[in-house]
Amino acid sequence: MSDQLEGRNAVREALRAGREILEIFLLTSGKDRVLQEIRDQAKKKRVPVKLMERQELDRISRSDNHQGVIAVVPAFQYTSMEVMIRKSQAEQTPLILILDGVEDPHNLGSILRSAEVFGAHGVVIPKRRAAGVTPVVSKVASGALEHIPVAQVSNLTDTLKQLKKEGFWIAGGEGSSSVNAMDQDLTGPLGLVIGSEGKGISRLVREHCDYLVRIPMAGSTGSLNASVAAGVLLYEISRQRLRQMMSSEAAR
Repeated sequence: MSDQLEGRNAVREALRAGREILEIFLLTSGKDRVLQEIRDQAKKKRVPVKLMERQELDRISRSDNHQGVIAVVPAFQYTSMEVMIRKSQAEQTPLILILDGVEDPHNLGSILRSAEVFGAHGVVIPKRRAAGVTPVVSKVASGALEHIPVAQVSNLTDTLKQLKKEGFWIAGGEGSSSVNAMDQDLTGPLGLVIGSEGKGISRLVREHCDYLVRIPMAGSTGSLNASVAAGVLLYEISRQRLRQMMSSEAAR
Protein backbone atom coordinates (compact mmCIF):
# COMPACT_ATOMS: atom_id res chain seq x y z
CA MET A 1 0.00 0.00 0.00
CA SER A 2 1.08 3.56 -0.64
CA ASP A 3 0.38 6.93 0.94
CA GLN A 4 0.93 10.57 0.06
CA LEU A 5 3.03 13.35 1.53
CA GLU A 6 1.82 16.80 0.54
CA GLY A 7 3.41 20.19 1.01
CA ARG A 8 6.90 21.55 0.60
CA ASN A 9 8.23 21.01 4.12
CA ALA A 10 6.81 17.49 4.40
CA VAL A 11 8.35 16.35 1.10
CA ARG A 12 11.63 18.18 1.61
CA GLU A 13 12.12 16.67 5.08
CA ALA A 14 11.29 13.21 3.74
CA LEU A 15 14.02 13.58 1.13
CA ARG A 16 16.51 14.88 3.68
CA ALA A 17 15.72 12.07 6.11
CA GLY A 18 16.23 9.42 3.44
CA ARG A 19 12.66 8.13 3.55
CA GLU A 20 11.68 5.86 0.69
CA ILE A 21 9.80 7.83 -1.95
CA LEU A 22 8.22 6.09 -4.92
CA GLU A 23 7.47 9.14 -7.05
CA ILE A 24 7.08 12.91 -6.79
CA PHE A 25 4.47 14.98 -8.60
CA LEU A 26 5.68 18.56 -9.05
CA LEU A 27 4.06 21.73 -10.35
CA THR A 28 5.28 22.55 -13.84
CA SER A 29 4.89 26.33 -13.99
CA GLY A 30 6.90 29.03 -12.28
CA LYS A 31 10.45 29.33 -10.98
CA ASP A 32 10.01 28.52 -7.32
CA ARG A 33 13.24 28.09 -5.31
CA VAL A 34 11.87 25.48 -2.90
CA LEU A 35 10.24 23.39 -5.64
CA GLN A 36 13.49 23.51 -7.60
CA GLU A 37 15.38 22.38 -4.49
CA ILE A 38 12.99 19.43 -4.12
CA ARG A 39 13.47 18.56 -7.79
CA ASP A 40 17.27 18.69 -7.41
CA GLN A 41 17.21 16.52 -4.27
CA ALA A 42 14.93 14.01 -5.97
CA LYS A 43 17.30 13.81 -8.94
CA LYS A 44 20.28 13.15 -6.63
CA LYS A 45 18.36 10.37 -4.88
CA ARG A 46 17.06 8.99 -8.18
CA VAL A 47 13.42 9.53 -7.25
CA PRO A 48 11.17 9.77 -10.34
CA VAL A 49 9.61 13.22 -10.79
CA LYS A 50 6.52 13.87 -12.89
CA LEU A 51 5.65 17.47 -13.77
CA MET A 52 1.96 18.32 -13.58
CA GLU A 53 -0.35 21.27 -14.01
CA ARG A 54 -1.98 22.70 -10.89
CA GLN A 55 -5.39 21.28 -11.83
CA GLU A 56 -3.92 17.77 -11.94
CA LEU A 57 -2.30 18.21 -8.53
CA ASP A 58 -5.56 19.58 -7.12
CA ARG A 59 -7.38 16.50 -8.40
CA ILE A 60 -5.12 13.94 -6.69
CA SER A 61 -4.46 15.95 -3.52
CA ARG A 62 -5.89 14.57 -0.26
CA SER A 63 -5.06 17.57 1.91
CA ASP A 64 -6.39 20.33 -0.39
CA ASN A 65 -3.17 22.26 0.21
CA HIS A 66 -0.38 20.52 -1.68
CA GLN A 67 1.73 23.68 -2.26
CA GLY A 68 2.78 22.39 -5.68
CA VAL A 69 4.27 19.06 -4.61
CA ILE A 70 2.97 15.58 -3.74
CA ALA A 71 5.15 12.56 -2.96
CA VAL A 72 3.95 8.96 -3.20
CA VAL A 73 5.46 6.95 -0.33
CA PRO A 74 4.95 3.50 1.24
CA ALA A 75 2.16 3.49 3.83
CA PHE A 76 3.14 5.04 7.18
CA GLN A 77 4.68 2.56 9.62
CA TYR A 78 3.78 2.95 13.27
CA THR A 79 6.39 2.14 15.91
CA SER A 80 5.82 -0.44 18.64
CA MET A 81 5.73 0.75 22.25
CA GLU A 82 8.64 -1.52 23.10
CA VAL A 83 10.86 0.10 20.47
CA MET A 84 9.70 3.61 21.41
CA ILE A 85 10.43 3.07 25.11
CA ARG A 86 13.83 1.50 24.44
CA LYS A 87 14.91 4.34 22.15
CA SER A 88 13.62 7.00 24.54
CA GLN A 89 15.57 5.45 27.41
CA ALA A 90 18.74 5.70 25.36
CA GLU A 91 18.34 9.49 25.60
CA GLN A 92 19.24 11.55 28.67
CA THR A 93 15.67 12.02 29.96
CA PRO A 94 12.81 10.20 28.21
CA LEU A 95 9.69 12.14 27.25
CA ILE A 96 6.71 10.47 25.56
CA LEU A 97 3.48 12.24 24.65
CA ILE A 98 0.20 10.30 25.01
CA LEU A 99 -2.90 11.59 23.22
CA ASP A 100 -6.23 10.51 24.68
CA GLY A 101 -8.66 10.67 21.77
CA VAL A 102 -7.49 13.67 19.72
CA GLU A 103 -9.81 13.41 16.70
CA ASP A 104 -8.97 16.45 14.58
CA PRO A 105 -6.16 15.62 12.10
CA HIS A 106 -5.06 19.27 12.08
CA ASN A 107 -4.64 19.15 15.87
CA LEU A 108 -2.72 15.88 15.62
CA GLY A 109 -0.40 17.34 12.99
CA SER A 110 0.23 20.45 15.08
CA ILE A 111 0.90 18.35 18.19
CA LEU A 112 3.39 16.17 16.31
CA ARG A 113 5.21 19.28 15.14
CA SER A 114 5.39 20.70 18.68
CA ALA A 115 6.46 17.33 20.10
CA GLU A 116 9.37 17.14 17.68
CA VAL A 117 10.40 20.78 18.22
CA PHE A 118 10.45 20.44 22.02
CA GLY A 119 12.35 17.15 22.09
CA ALA A 120 9.74 14.48 22.77
CA HIS A 121 10.94 10.98 21.93
CA GLY A 122 7.61 9.64 20.69
CA VAL A 123 3.86 10.16 20.46
CA VAL A 124 1.24 7.56 21.37
CA ILE A 125 -2.27 7.55 19.91
CA PRO A 126 -5.17 5.09 20.37
CA LYS A 127 -6.39 2.92 17.50
CA ARG A 128 -10.06 3.75 18.03
CA ARG A 129 -11.95 7.06 18.26
CA ALA A 130 -8.89 9.12 17.40
CA ALA A 131 -7.13 10.57 14.37
CA GLY A 132 -4.43 8.46 12.76
CA VAL A 133 -1.57 9.52 10.52
CA THR A 134 -3.03 10.72 7.20
CA PRO A 135 -1.83 13.02 4.39
CA VAL A 136 -3.53 15.92 6.18
CA VAL A 137 -1.67 15.10 9.41
CA SER A 138 1.62 14.81 7.53
CA LYS A 139 1.04 18.15 5.81
CA VAL A 140 0.29 19.99 9.07
CA ALA A 141 3.18 18.25 10.87
CA SER A 142 5.42 19.90 8.26
CA GLY A 143 8.15 17.23 8.21
CA ALA A 144 8.07 16.31 11.91
CA LEU A 145 6.97 12.74 11.10
CA GLU A 146 10.38 12.09 9.61
CA HIS A 147 11.99 12.65 13.02
CA ILE A 148 9.56 11.46 15.70
CA PRO A 149 8.06 7.95 16.04
CA VAL A 150 4.33 7.39 16.50
CA ALA A 151 2.85 4.33 18.22
CA GLN A 152 -0.79 3.29 17.81
CA VAL A 153 -2.09 1.23 20.75
CA SER A 154 -5.29 -0.65 21.59
CA ASN A 155 -5.49 0.32 25.25
CA LEU A 156 -4.10 3.56 26.69
CA THR A 157 -4.38 2.50 30.33
CA ASP A 158 -2.30 -0.62 29.64
CA THR A 159 0.23 1.63 27.91
CA LEU A 160 0.43 3.91 30.95
CA LYS A 161 1.00 0.89 33.18
CA GLN A 162 3.76 -0.24 30.83
CA LEU A 163 5.43 3.17 30.99
CA LYS A 164 5.24 3.22 34.80
CA LYS A 165 6.94 -0.17 34.99
CA GLU A 166 9.75 1.34 32.91
CA GLY A 167 10.23 4.17 35.39
CA PHE A 168 8.11 6.89 33.79
CA TRP A 169 6.00 9.34 35.77
CA ILE A 170 2.64 10.10 34.13
CA ALA A 171 1.42 13.71 34.08
CA GLY A 172 -1.98 14.71 32.73
CA GLY A 173 -2.85 18.12 31.36
CA GLU A 174 -6.07 19.02 33.18
CA GLY A 175 -7.56 22.53 33.34
CA SER A 176 -9.36 21.83 36.62
CA SER A 177 -6.19 20.76 38.46
CA SER A 178 -5.07 22.84 41.42
CA VAL A 179 -1.41 22.31 40.49
CA ASN A 180 0.24 24.87 38.23
CA ALA A 181 2.48 23.15 35.65
CA MET A 182 5.26 25.63 36.51
CA ASP A 183 5.17 24.46 40.14
CA GLN A 184 5.41 20.74 39.33
CA ASP A 185 8.75 19.03 38.76
CA LEU A 186 8.61 17.77 35.16
CA THR A 187 12.30 16.98 34.74
CA GLY A 188 12.27 13.19 35.22
CA PRO A 189 11.31 10.42 32.78
CA LEU A 190 7.84 11.53 31.78
CA GLY A 191 4.72 10.51 29.92
CA LEU A 192 2.54 13.56 29.26
CA VAL A 193 -1.16 12.93 28.60
CA ILE A 194 -3.21 15.38 26.51
CA GLY A 195 -6.97 14.85 26.36
CA SER A 196 -9.41 15.11 23.48
CA GLU A 197 -10.69 18.39 22.09
CA GLY A 198 -14.09 18.26 23.76
CA LYS A 199 -13.97 15.86 26.71
CA GLY A 200 -10.38 16.18 27.90
CA ILE A 201 -8.76 13.18 29.58
CA SER A 202 -11.07 10.20 30.03
CA ARG A 203 -11.82 8.93 33.52
CA LEU A 204 -9.83 5.69 33.30
CA VAL A 205 -6.78 7.40 31.84
CA ARG A 206 -6.99 10.17 34.46
CA GLU A 207 -7.00 7.56 37.23
CA HIS A 208 -3.68 6.21 35.93
CA CYS A 209 -1.96 9.60 35.97
CA ASP A 210 0.44 10.21 38.85
CA TYR A 211 -0.53 13.87 38.91
CA LEU A 212 -2.53 16.44 36.95
CA VAL A 213 -1.27 19.89 36.04
CA ARG A 214 -2.94 22.98 34.63
CA ILE A 215 -1.78 25.86 32.48
CA PRO A 216 -2.30 29.21 34.24
CA MET A 217 -4.60 31.44 32.21
CA ALA A 218 -5.64 35.04 32.69
CA GLY A 219 -8.31 35.34 29.99
CA SER A 220 -12.03 34.63 30.09
CA THR A 221 -12.18 31.81 27.53
CA GLY A 222 -11.37 29.16 30.13
CA SER A 223 -9.74 26.56 27.90
CA LEU A 224 -7.15 26.01 25.18
CA ASN A 225 -7.21 24.04 21.95
CA ALA A 226 -5.64 20.58 22.47
CA SER A 227 -2.70 21.34 20.19
CA VAL A 228 -2.03 24.70 21.88
CA ALA A 229 -2.21 23.11 25.34
CA ALA A 230 0.21 20.39 24.25
CA GLY A 231 2.64 23.01 22.91
CA VAL A 232 2.54 25.06 26.12
CA LEU A 233 3.11 22.05 28.38
CA LEU A 234 5.88 20.69 26.16
CA TYR A 235 7.56 24.09 26.30
CA GLU A 236 7.33 24.10 30.10
CA ILE A 237 8.91 20.63 30.26
CA SER A 238 11.68 21.78 27.92
CA ARG A 239 12.22 24.95 29.97
CA GLN A 240 12.53 23.04 33.25
CA ARG A 241 14.93 20.50 31.76
CA LEU A 242 17.11 23.18 30.21
CA ARG A 243 17.25 25.06 33.51
CA GLN A 244 18.20 21.85 35.35
CA MET A 245 20.93 21.11 32.81
CA MET A 246 22.34 24.63 33.08
CA SER A 247 22.31 24.44 36.88
CA SER A 248 24.14 21.10 36.80
CA GLU A 249 26.78 22.47 34.45
CA ALA A 250 27.24 25.59 36.60
CA ALA A 251 27.76 23.44 39.68
CA ARG A 252 30.63 21.51 38.15
